[in-house]
Amino acid sequence: MIATLKQTTLTILIALLLSATLWADEINLPDIGSAADATLPKTEEARIGAAIMRQIRRSGVIVEDPQIAEYINEIGHRVAAHANDGGHKFTFFVVDDPSVNAFALPGGYIGVHTGLLEATRNEDELAGVLAHEVAHVTQRHIARAVNANRRQSLLTTAIMLGALVAAAVGGADADVMQATTAIAQGSAAQAQINFTRSNEYEADRIGIAALAAAGFDPNGMASFFEVLSNDSTPIEARVPEFLRTHPVGTARVAEARNRARNYPEVQSANSINYGIARARLLVAGHKTPEDAVEFFERQQYEYQDDVWRYGRALAYLRDGRNREANRIMEELVNKNPEVIAYHVGLAQAQLAMEQIDETIKTYERGRELFPRNVPLIVHYAEALLQLDRAQLAHEILLDLLNNTPPTPDQVELIARAASEAGETAEAFYYL
Repeated sequence: MIATLKQTTLTILIALLLSATLWADEINLPDIGSAADATLPKTEEARIGAAIMRQIRRSGVIVEDPQIAEYINEIGHRVAAHANDGGHKFTFFVVDDPSVNAFALPGGYIGVHTGLLEATRNEDELAGVLAHEVAHVTQRHIARAVNANRRQSLLTTAIMLGALVAAAVGGADADVMQATTAIAQGSAAQAQINFTRSNEYEADRIGIAALAAAGFDPNGMASFFEVLSNDSTPIEARVPEFLRTHPVGTARVAEARNRARNYPEVQSANSINYGIARARLLVAGHKTPEDAVEFFERQQYEYQDDVWRYGRALAYLRDGRNREANRIMEELVNKNPEVIAYHVGLAQAQLAMEQIDETIKTYERGRELFPRNVPLIVHYAEALLQLDRAQLAHEILLDLLNNTPPTPDQVELIARAASEAGETAEAFYYL
């Protein structure tokens, strides 16, 4: 388990006092038994995870970009399929926080900080981190940690579980009381919940096996550990949250490398969606549009690959340089018509230029090529609402969400579409 806690000690203490009743009432912790399953059955673990996720969502730190959300779930489920006995349901999400961090919550909720995604050098390293966290879930490490502390009071146990939330959104605004109550559960409790060395090695072992089975380079996990531990910046200034709570010594890296040798060598390549997700995060992560443009213009256009050009076009869009963005997106769509993100980018550039008919045509062409693709439909619906075409937005969202489990944000979007289309009863039904 990887944690990040940025709140002050005073805030933490206040949150601990305020949250005791919240956890006892909302989570209804089971009686502590003699085994992990008796201590924290999977049904209770799922309920706890759902309660924590509600608090995290309310704090507003989850990255709701549909393209990034779909990508992280695609990679996460690909790995989880090879580390799961079928008894665990997983949900992967991205937290808007620049620290290098990832974490697993009860119930299979796995979060990745934007800083970690940006720090990875390739998709294998990202998959390695996800595989490690998936293994914590499948091996019931949270339940086992609770069981190991079964003699503690209900308050202490609740705090121990609540500290998982702090790991998720440590970068959140400490002044937002609702978020603070949910997330600042205490660094002392986090020290109790940090997994033992044997659990860490177990997560490495199972994660590496899952990496190889999923078609990734089994060295991906060790590679990422190595990159972090070899940073030449003075240690007091650079140690990422990943290493603060997951010490990665040379012995652990060496063992991970040795385990990887037991699997066939894989010559994997980054998927286009890996580059697209990172480009979107990089554009959004710059403080100003000008900074984003400057970043993507450091390399001459003719030497940039398609993903870097995509990031450049997004930066231009953010900076209001819509014609330049449109030119690049058109070029990308013509060259790579199979990439959904390029169709969405072109439509967004056309909309920014007030080319309404072209915008609709581009989105409709995308629907023909990629039926019920979640990011495409969500972006299309948002554009339709912007154009006061709520009825069509409602129709395409209804078709999508009748066939795909919606996220809370998507439920809010279809409710808004129904409301603006004059279908008030349906809007209330969705909510």
